[in-house]
Amino acid sequence: MGQHTVEKIGGTSMTRFGELMDNILIGSRKGDELYNRIFVVSAYGGITNLLLENKKTAAPGIYASFAAGDRVWENKLEETRNAMIKLNRSFEELGLDQTAADDFVNERMDGVKNCLRHLMQLRSFGHFHREDYLPAARELLSSIGEAHSAFNSTLILRERGVNAVFVDLSGWRDQDTGSMEETIMSHLAGLDFASCMPIVTGYAKCKEGVMAKFDRGYSEITFSKLAVVTGAREGIIHKEFHLSTGDPKLIGQDKVRTIGHTNYDIADQLADMAMEAIHPKASKAMELAGIPIRVANAFDPGNPGTLISRDYVSPTPRVDMICGRRDVLAIEVFDPEMVGEPGYDYNVLASFAKNKISYIAKNTNANTITHFVSEKAKGLNQCLEELRERFHGARVSTREVAIVSVIGTNMKIPGFLHRAAKALAEEHINVLALDQCIRQVNMQFIIDRGDFESAQKALHRELVENERK
Repeated sequence: MGQHTVEKIGGTSMTRFGELMDNILIGSRKGDELYNRIFVVSAYGGITNLLLENKKTAAPGIYASFAAGDRVWENKLEETRNAMIKLNRSFEELGLDQTAADDFVNERMDGVKNCLRHLMQLRSFGHFHREDYLPAARELLSSIGEAHSAFNSTLILRERGVNAVFVDLSGWRDQDTGSMEETIMSHLAGLDFASCMPIVTGYAKCKEGVMAKFDRGYSEITFSKLAVVTGAREGIIHKEFHLSTGDPKLIGQDKVRTIGHTNYDIADQLADMAMEAIHPKASKAMELAGIPIRVANAFDPGNPGTLISRDYVSPTPRVDMICGRRDVLAIEVFDPEMVGEPGYDYNVLASFAKNKISYIAKNTNANTITHFVSEKAKGLNQCLEELRERFHGARVSTREVAIVSVIGTNMKIPGFLHRAAKALAEEHINVLALDQCIRQVNMQFIIDRGDFESAQKALHRELVENERK
C-alpha cells in the first residue's frame, strides 16, 4: 500500500470551495503535509442536471433535449454555459483567474456545440441510428462538469501556493481510448504524490463507457479505480453530512449519532435502501483490495467520520442505522395452483431479469409470491404485462408501499425484532410484510407509505436513542 489517500468531494460541497480549503484541502497544513492526497472532484452542484437531465425531476437538460431531437438543446447549452461562468464569478474572491476560467468553459462548450451540430446533420441523412451516437454524446456532455470544477480548483489552489496538478481524465480531444485503469495510469505517470496534489476529474473516459455502465454514479467509480490502481492506504468520501444512525432532518440532529465504524456488508445494505455511502460497484473493488473507506463530513473537520472496513463487527450488539425508501412497489402474484409447483418462482424472476429489474425484498407463502421493487424501474410496465400474459390463472397486482430497515453489524441476539415490532405497534403502524435473512444484519419492515416517517422515528427512538439512556 502507498502512503497516500484518495479523496472524493461531492458537487454540493464543491460550490462551497472556500470552506473546503479551510477544512480539508489546506486548513492548517503546510509544506509536505499538504501532499500524499489525491482529490477526485464532482461537477459543481446542479451542473450535471443542466448537462444531462434533472436527476430528481427528469426535466431535460442539453442531452435529453438533443436525444429527443428538440432544437432547444442549443438554448439549454447557452444557459448551461452562463451558469458555469456565473460559478466562476462566485470564486473570484478566492483568487480564481476569471479570464482563464471563462476561456476553459468557452472552449469546452463551443467544442460540444460544434460536435452536436455535426451529429444533427448526420442524423438528417437517416443512415445513422440513435444508438450509434447518443451514448457517445452523453459521455461527452457528462465530462464537461467535472473538468470545469477540477480546472478551477487547481487554479485557486495554485494561487494559494499549493502545487496542485490538473489531471483531466475526460479524454477531451484524445483520439486513443483505453481501459479506465490505462487512462488513470497514463495521466498520473511521472507525478510524485509526496510533492504535489493531483485534482482529478470525477469523469474518466474509457473504452467501456463509464456512463453506459454506471450512469450518474461514475465519479465514485473513478474514485475507487484510482484508489485501487495507485494502492491508496485509505479512501475518503467527503459529504455534506455524517453517516448517521438516522436521517438528521427527520429524526433530529440532536438525536442521531455518527455511526463511527461499520463494514462493507452494511454499506451494501445501505445501497439497497438508496442510502449509498458509496456506489456498491465502487466499494466492492476497494473491499477486494483491502482498502478501507472513510465517510466524513466536509464541514466538520474535527470529526473522523465513519470508517468502513472489511471485517468489522461491533463488539457489543447495536443498531447502526434506521433508514428506508418509500419509492417501492409490491408486485404480488397470487395463484392457487402455485403450491408445490417446481420452478414457479424461477419463471416469475425470468420476466424480472428480461426487463433488468432487481428486487429489494421478497415474501412468499403457499400461493403467493411478492417482490418489492423500485417503482422507478424503467422496464416495470413491460414486466407487469408479461407476467399477466404468462400466468393466465394468476392474479398479478401491485401496491405502493414503503420499506423501513434496521441495519447493524451485530444484531444476533434475542429481542431486537420484538422491540422493533413493538415500537411500530405502539405507533399503530401495521406491518404488511417482514424480510430478514439468517445473518441478521438487516430487518426490513414493509409498511404503508403514509407511515414511512413515523416508523423511522419510532424505530430510532426504541433501538438507538433508548440504548444510550
